[in-house]
Amino acid sequence: MVDDPDAVRVERVDNGDHVAIQLNVHEDDMGRIIGREGRLAMAMRTLLSVAGHARAVDTSLDIR
Repeated sequence: MVDDPDAVRVERVDNGDHVAIQLNVHEDDMGRIIGREGRLAMAMRTLLSVAGHARAVDTSLDIR
């Protein structure tokens, strides 16, 4: 999915009832991760939201 997989970093920040996922990618891969019209990013946020809902926590995805 990315040209530079070694540059991908995923961090989880857990604040009790909120979990934030920080997805760090190389700037050249940013467009691939976000997707056309933001569709891929929206899909990842939807999956994260469903997983959070199952555990009764709010979630967010920050792509950097």
